[in-house]
Amino acid sequence: MDQVLFLKLFAALFAIMNPIANLPVFLSLTADKGPGFERKVALTVLVGLALGSAFIGLTGDAILKVFGISLDAFRLAGGFLILLIALNLISGEKSKAHHGTDEEQEHHSEQDNPAIYPLTVPILLGPGTISTMIIYRGQVTDLSHEIAYIAAIAASIAVLVGTFFAAPFLSKFLGQTATSVMSRLMGMILAAIAMEMMIGSLKVLLPGLA
Repeated sequence: MDQVLFLKLFAALFAIMNPIANLPVFLSLTADKGPGFERKVALTVLVGLALGSAFIGLTGDAILKVFGISLDAFRLAGGFLILLIALNLISGEKSKAHHGTDEEQEHHSEQDNPAIYPLTVPILLGPGTISTMIIYRGQVTDLSHEIAYIAAIAASIAVLVGTFFAAPFLSKFLGQTATSVMSRLMGMILAAIAMEMMIGSLKVLLPGLA
């Protein structure tokens, strides 16, 4: 398994999905419905993320080819999008790309079962997550890369869903301060990853800058 690819992809997905920062979102969407409902939602999120990630991994390259978009051009655009999400995390604001507009967030609270919408899509499996999966999929060239790619996605989903399953316990110890610190730390990591994506793509698209 390629450890470098695993660590980079896992770090990027962990920062974007941000289990600690999204824990209050999960709790607010499942409030007053009991631990049984929370477990049901967490399990549905697990299935939704697994199926969505598999679909993206299998069709991402084909979608780019259909629209005639090169991987490096997509990596530049994806890096810019991820940078915007990172800046929102650092400033303590919700990214509208993942959480939606104010009107959409109000509609979210009215959902009877929020597992697929809005929790899986677009909060967890939003534009930033999809872009990251497609970009790193382009780096898969052999079996060790393939294993690392699948393992990183599986590990990030496992950590996220594990956090949701442990929500009743974690909510007693994680206050607003811990959530804010984690969110800003993830934002810094995500910003660095986004810059690496953008610089790498510019070196290919504009070789004179290298």
